[in-house]
Amino acid sequence: MRVVHLNCVSFCPPSARLVNGVGGWFEPGCLVGHCLLIESSEGLILVDAGLGLHDLRDRTRRLGRSFLLWTRPQLDPELTAVRQIARLGYDPRDVRHVLVTHLDVDHAGGLADFPRARVHVDEREFDAAMEPPTPHEARRYRRSQFNHFPDWVLHLPDGDRWMGLPCFRPIPELGDDLAMVSLVGHTRGHCGVAVRTEAGWLLHAGDAYYCRSQITGGRSPVALEVMARTSQVDGRAREANLERLGALAKTPSVTVFCAHDPVEWGALAGVPPPGARQPSEG
Repeated sequence: MRVVHLNCVSFCPPSARLVNGVGGWFEPGCLVGHCLLIESSEGLILVDAGLGLHDLRDRTRRLGRSFLLWTRPQLDPELTAVRQIARLGYDPRDVRHVLVTHLDVDHAGGLADFPRARVHVDEREFDAAMEPPTPHEARRYRRSQFNHFPDWVLHLPDGDRWMGLPCFRPIPELGDDLAMVSLVGHTRGHCGVAVRTEAGWLLHAGDAYYCRSQITGGRSPVALEVMARTSQVDGRAREANLERLGALAKTPSVTVFCAHDPVEWGALAGVPPPGARQPSEG
């Protein structure tokens, strides 16, 4: 399967020093929205959807004032997955499946740009987004992003394993080449997505971590540590997954990356990371 690494939203939160570990206190930081476009025998597959065109047209209602204030996203329609897929020469209508790591606004906003696609998600994540059990979760999900009535396909881990982690195979026709891996903690049904390529496995870990130092044991930027802890629903599960991902990152056949680290995205996309320098790992 051919995989293209996309950045579907660039964030410019205050203070590069607190966000990226380098730069100035008052210089904007940089985070990305790392998505995957997969060309497979079952058509085009998108992993996470970033922000979409509808979010840019109705930003306050669909994204929320708090999200806009603290993340300061670049609301550029050319960064949306649908525009990037078209520029690559594909027809966005050929995106048959979208696999979402979770349903936070910056991962699910672009779903409305692919109304024909089947949207695969952990059932626990879907339930939390539709009927949030806590005030914190009610604030993080935006029901307006789902007003187009997505073609949901709900899954739960069924006893299958990927590299020792519970998983499910969302597209049976692809067999063992694609798996959604349970990485709960950031949200109730948070998943990673594992894709087998000719060079080995790619594991998109979503928001299981925010920068690579969080799985390598280095010193992480203060703002990202605060973000990780304040957004989690199960701290013990999230910490356990950091250890598992750190071990997997040492496996030569597995490339682990998260949704927001600009250095990881730049290395995999083969371009300089947008406005970011290598975070310090201490």
